[in-house]
Amino acid sequence: MKRIICFVLLVAGAGLAYAEDELAHAQRLKSQLLGFDTHIDTIQRVFYSHVDLGQRLPDGQVDLVRLKEGGMHVPFFALWVPTYYKGAEAVRKTLDLRDAMQSVLDRNPDKVELALTGADVERIVKSGKIAAVLTLEGGHQIADDLAVLRMYQRIGIRAMTLTHFRNNNWADSSTDKPEHNGLTDFGRQVVREMNKIGVIVDISHVSDKTFYDVLAVTTKPVIASHSSCRALAEIPRNMTDDMLRALAKNGGVVGINFGAGFLNQKDAKSLMSNIGAMASLEPNLTGGPLDAYAAKDFKDNDWAHPHPANATLDDVVAAIDHVVKVAGIDHVGIGTDFDGIPDVPKGLEDTSKMPYLVAALLKKGYSEADIQKIMGGNDLRVMKQVVGK
Repeated sequence: MKRIICFVLLVAGAGLAYAEDELAHAQRLKSQLLGFDTHIDTIQRVFYSHVDLGQRLPDGQVDLVRLKEGGMHVPFFALWVPTYYKGAEAVRKTLDLRDAMQSVLDRNPDKVELALTGADVERIVKSGKIAAVLTLEGGHQIADDLAVLRMYQRIGIRAMTLTHFRNNNWADSSTDKPEHNGLTDFGRQVVREMNKIGVIVDISHVSDKTFYDVLAVTTKPVIASHSSCRALAEIPRNMTDDMLRALAKNGGVVGINFGAGFLNQKDAKSLMSNIGAMASLEPNLTGGPLDAYAAKDFKDNDWAHPHPANATLDDVVAAIDHVVKVAGIDHVGIGTDFDGIPDVPKGLEDTSKMPYLVAALLKKGYSEADIQKIMGGNDLRVMKQVVGK
């Protein structure tokens, strides 16, 4: 009996050492990884809650300290404007958020720098700083004006999701009733203009028909900055296997969303209920009253304190695995949606925990070269192809 117990303890100890070796390997590897995260909503916390991203925060999922700890050196900061901001109001709100982002850059010049090109990303990461990439989350933010889109590009915007919760005037959303049968003629102009001026087309949030319309128009790779696999969690914001294959043919990349409902079918139902509630918001307000409404909406959602969920780190690995099997290793990345999701997977509660994902991928048999692609190499390729080297 004693021999059996000793044998069991020996085996368990060997397994623990193996796990520790993988984590140590991941910690060593993280300094070599670009660490792209193609979607975080953290700038909302700066704008509404006035948090200091230069310090370790007691809540939420992202700050500059934890980005470094996790080896996530290239976060895409989303300037998200709710769809109930219309026209010029949406533009005003976008500029407010761009100003909030500038305050982060100005306050922390030794920690973070704005990246405008692929070469900027490589240079900034090599210098030991965070390379911040700016994105828009919703085509309504251009107010149906290509000149506004061009001005956004001039102030540093390098990607834009074409829709958010609701349809806009030129593209259908995945969480709204179809209105345009995908893209309108103006929507096609938007895609062409984004290709022309070097703004990455992001198809997270768009309807399936809009997705295929985009692929028929674009001459550059696109991204799904924060989506996952519909085969694993059936929500309309996730991608079907056919969509994944089409994205691969386009040369694009899907960033795996860490929201539990994107990863685990048990969590998907509550996510859809939450999305439906948010999409139904339509206050008839402008100016100060609209801003006050949005501030209360942000506070009520309390993204900084996510709820318990069924999804785990293993579900993230399963989603990555699924994309690799369907689309190939060159077409998967990370798009956590941190600071903008109601729940997070166990084991990946914030960005500092990313080495645990790398360790799990190593244990799964992924090579260092594979992990380099997943953790940023694929996204850097797209950025260079669209934005410029």
